[in-house]
Amino acid sequence: MGSSLQPTVTVDLDEGHSEEWVGRPSLFDPERNCCTVANAGHVALLVDGEAYFLAFMEAAQRATRSIVVLAWDYNSNARLCFDARQPNGPPERLGDFLNWLVKRRRGLEIHILDWDYPLVFGADRELPHRFGLGWKPHHRVHVAYDNTHPVSGSHHQKIVVIDEAMAFIGGFDLTERRWDTCAHRPDDERRLCGDVRYPPFHDLMMAVDGEAAQALAGIARSRWLAATGHKLPPVPALAGDPWPPHLRSDLTDVDVAFARTLPESTTAPGVHEVEALYLDMIAAAKHRIYVENQYFTAYGIGEALARRLAEADGPEIVVIVRLFSHGWLEEHTMHVLRTRLIQRLREADRYGHFHIYYPHIDGLADNICIDLHSKLMIVDDEILRIGSANLCNRSMGFDSECDAAIEARGNSRIAAAMRHFRNRLLAEHLDAEPQQVEAAVQRAGTLHGAIDEFAGKCRTLKRIEQLPDWPQAVIELASVGDPSGPVLVDQLIEDFSPELEHQETGYVERKAGRMALVRRVAVKIGLFFLIVGALTALWRYTPLAEWVDGEVVTAWAREFANRWWAPLVILLAYTPACIVMFPRPLITLAAVVAFGPYLGFAYGMSGILLAAFLSYVAGLRLPRHRVHSLAGHSLHRVLETLRRRGLIAITALRLVPLAPFAVEGLVAAAIGIRLWHFMLGTFLGMLPGTLATTIFGDQLEAALHDPAQIDYKLLAAAVLSVTLLTLAVRRWLVNQQRQYVPHGHTDHRAG
Repeated sequence: MGSSLQPTVTVDLDEGHSEEWVGRPSLFDPERNCCTVANAGHVALLVDGEAYFLAFMEAAQRATRSIVVLAWDYNSNARLCFDARQPNGPPERLGDFLNWLVKRRRGLEIHILDWDYPLVFGADRELPHRFGLGWKPHHRVHVAYDNTHPVSGSHHQKIVVIDEAMAFIGGFDLTERRWDTCAHRPDDERRLCGDVRYPPFHDLMMAVDGEAAQALAGIARSRWLAATGHKLPPVPALAGDPWPPHLRSDLTDVDVAFARTLPESTTAPGVHEVEALYLDMIAAAKHRIYVENQYFTAYGIGEALARRLAEADGPEIVVIVRLFSHGWLEEHTMHVLRTRLIQRLREADRYGHFHIYYPHIDGLADNICIDLHSKLMIVDDEILRIGSANLCNRSMGFDSECDAAIEARGNSRIAAAMRHFRNRLLAEHLDAEPQQVEAAVQRAGTLHGAIDEFAGKCRTLKRIEQLPDWPQAVIELASVGDPSGPVLVDQLIEDFSPELEHQETGYVERKAGRMALVRRVAVKIGLFFLIVGALTALWRYTPLAEWVDGEVVTAWAREFANRWWAPLVILLAYTPACIVMFPRPLITLAAVVAFGPYLGFAYGMSGILLAAFLSYVAGLRLPRHRVHSLAGHSLHRVLETLRRRGLIAITALRLVPLAPFAVEGLVAAAIGIRLWHFMLGTFLGMLPGTLATTIFGDQLEAALHDPAQIDYKLLAAAVLSVTLLTLAVRRWLVNQQRQYVPHGHTDHRAG
């Protein structure tokens, strides 16, 4: 770990003279705004996919024992390079490349930890390899999925560690839609995902070696253990050096701090080093803050910037973001919240210090922009950070993140490297040379003045000028998409009860556990009504209200119901919905609106039972080890209850699900639950929820014609009945588990 103070040294500067300096106190404070500080013999700052993917390939080919990848997304089909392949040379596609690596080096093991994302959000993602489809990883290429994040949270760290001697950290995932050159040509035919063109893509990575790489290896090991319950094998010290000979170092012999975000859980407090370091950097700024970030919505960071903007001699703040957000949903959440933050900062900007831009290049379609994905902040040529954390609320306390930061502390050599890197980034955006940018900064005295000198070119930075005026109701609802911390509603799924983990706790603890459960159920109900309110607001404040109304929706539904094949569509829709975790109640709602409550209920329940039957049959055919890997920790804990109390246990499991619907069917078949027990238990367990959904659908149809027809008492009774039944079944499951777990035994997670 690096020391807190640097000694007095002599530094040779590019200008040809030397300067004595005394190290300044470090901003880095381990266990508060970072987890550790470690020395790197070499640091390389990589801009855009072409440079990063090439450096990764070269370093990976020098690996001898271990490659560890932490990813938000991993795609074996990602193309790493476009050079003409040499005979016996490395493959261009990521999955083939990794298999090629382990075949040529017998002792090499590769571990990939990907986010275990909900498949309903995975249209651009590769189907998980645990399903046995698509790319086949070599037996020494181990792919695992991290599902330890809170409900709607994600594993967002992006780290690659090679032989624990070199590491990459930043904003890049090894996936598709990431490769691009620094030119970001609008017509570059190599930017293809399948057969579809994707926009220019800009992002950053930092490469480190030495103790800094070992520190990242420790972070990667910790994440792997938390996600899988297994330790990564030790990596012996090796004589080789994975640092590619052609990878130029931007800095040498420098301390690097690593800051994390880890969400609060029921077993551990949250880690907020990312946010703390951001706040400290903003407070320490004297002259300028330069930011590149995919998002710009973080409330706490915004308030810290607003306080600096209120100072007459405060720092200049220059922010670079992308113009558009991806997709309609993101446009109406993150984009709305960004608008609110920009307005807040402009109101606070009494002295003209705040400037926000987006990168522009001629030749792109009207609804396409350069996809700026970087997460960078440089303060006064004194502190530079690159990582995975966006400037959004969820990166401060909800998703797992990791950033790397370097500080100059008066060292002119390090400060010059930071200044050159900032000029290099601005030069890319402004279609200029770094020396030209530096000269413009010197002339103007400010970054924004220098940027204005390059305005009007085919490729440049343009100011974000006009902002849409969103109603306050929409802004508040959009905040749901960018939470600052987890709501622990998943505890009901993760554990049946606090008593299961602590059999010897006293009355006070058990009472607190019951109250916590009640609060979580209340939160779930609250979230349900919040979603309904959000949909109502979207209907009211978006073009949706102009496109459709109640009569149109009803007409569409009736026209669909008159098709002979419509019941088959409803019946068959539940099976793929269960596989990709699409909300089944939405299909039931559609069936009720189209066919009425009686036929809608009948078709819906039949579709659910068909999906259950097919998952059971699949469980009979899949290998036992694959079913075991799919089951998950919570479902494994009740296998004995399932075996002993088949029909009743299946009924309870469908009421209080501990795993995806299809996975429960696979496991039931694999452990020998009788088919008729499984099917009848599924029917009984799904009956209350399906009836409640039918009632809601019937009331929804009434609301489309006349909102006055809604029977709120009936809706409340349906919700209350399902809630009470769920609580009762949960209590039964707790009692059953107590009977199975011997006295004094604690069901510890593997570790």
